[in-house]
Amino acid sequence: MTLDELWTGSGAAAWGTCAYRDLLPAMDEAARAKAAGLCPDPAGVFVAAYPYFPGDTPGNLSLYARGQDYHVAIPRRMEQVCEGLRTLYPGRNFVRMVDDSPLPERMCAGLAGVGLRGRNGMTIVPPWGTYLFLGTVLTDLPLESAPEISSLCMDCGACLEACPSGALTLEGVDRGKCLSDLTQRKGELTDREREALSRHGLVWGCDLCQRVCPYNQDVPLSPLPEFREDQITDLEPEDVACLTNRQFREKYAGRAFTWRGPGVLRRNLELHRESSGGAEGKKEPSHT
Repeated sequence: MTLDELWTGSGAAAWGTCAYRDLLPAMDEAARAKAAGLCPDPAGVFVAAYPYFPGDTPGNLSLYARGQDYHVAIPRRMEQVCEGLRTLYPGRNFVRMVDDSPLPERMCAGLAGVGLRGRNGMTIVPPWGTYLFLGTVLTDLPLESAPEISSLCMDCGACLEACPSGALTLEGVDRGKCLSDLTQRKGELTDREREALSRHGLVWGCDLCQRVCPYNQDVPLSPLPEFREDQITDLEPEDVACLTNRQFREKYAGRAFTWRGPGVLRRNLELHRESSGGAEGKKEPSHT
């Protein structure tokens, strides 16, 4: 089986490779030490993009969090690739990673020539747009970066204009201002942050910069059933009320929004309730 057959067979929309040495300028000592601990003598990285667009049913959860947790679904798909790689390259190490990684994933994709680079920092692979999860495989197999790195998107500026918090600028993304990060942030919030959350349409995540992106118009549904089926589009206050952390994780096992516990969702839902005067009408059930 060829490399392309391995990756496309796992559901990847695009894949490529980059040299580990090319990532080092973006990795601090802690990240380098973690990478070496996972894979002694790291030399190369495979990177792949998996489409997740679940459809556009109205709801208060970000599109990426409506299906199965990608931290579980994507590694499961990548493991079959790693098994194939071990057969093709006996004696080599292959370590799959998704999100919780010492590697700068988006930089990996750019160096591998996978898709385009959006101004919002996201990888774009037509026709799937930015609705992608990235996965990497760190290896001691020497690999090279693409002859030409991913080019910038059409640079229309729509994502910068759509960001209400000013997190997106020509210089990059300020994660401290990102509404997606804010919906997941524990602890005390400033009055300005609370106001921003109360006006935000989602209680988990933020899709604003993606929705206006020209590459995200008429995006096809993900072919991966993990993200298309058994969706939860909405959460209501009663869905998370009075739940302990354990009860919450059991009730919503396998969902990407469970990792922070129920507290931040209770806060975000309460802010939404307050902003609407507590007069929200009854919505349809959250399971679609």
